[in-house]
Amino acid sequence: MAAERFSTATRLKAIGSVLVQGPDARARRTRPPRRSRLTGRAALLALVVCSLIVALAYPMRQWVTQRSDIDDQRHRSEQAKEQVKRLREEKARLEDPAYVERLAREHLHYVRPGETGYTVVDGSGNARHRHDQGAADRPWYVNLWDGVDTSDAHR
Repeated sequence: MAAERFSTATRLKAIGSVLVQGPDARARRTRPPRRSRLTGRAALLALVVCSLIVALAYPMRQWVTQRSDIDDQRHRSEQAKEQVKRLREEKARLEDPAYVERLAREHLHYVRPGETGYTVVDGSGNARHRHDQGAADRPWYVNLWDGVDTSDAHR
């Protein structure tokens, strides 16, 4: 009876649109409209996740930086412990009179009473005059006496 309410022109128009659109046009019209994949709940969840990421980014960066600083401090501490160990060993060696005497002989060119000291300037056996040498190449006592002689000459 509801179909009787429409005029013949309306019916013909509906039949014509079905023929033009194809047989499944009616099925397409009766399907519910397609919904967006992003629902309100999904948008809210995405907003919460993004907020958490933004809120945790700075503390995580600070944490990583602090862990790096802690590792650097541990490395420096290990180096300091090794240096302390080396210095204690050196101190123990310096308490040995034989070691101190050997250092004095090598670096300061000390000799014991009755010994004759020789300084070989180069391996060829040709001795150079002491003024031809640079101050760093000569023993400290030669530089000291040269300084005394020079200051005495300028007087």
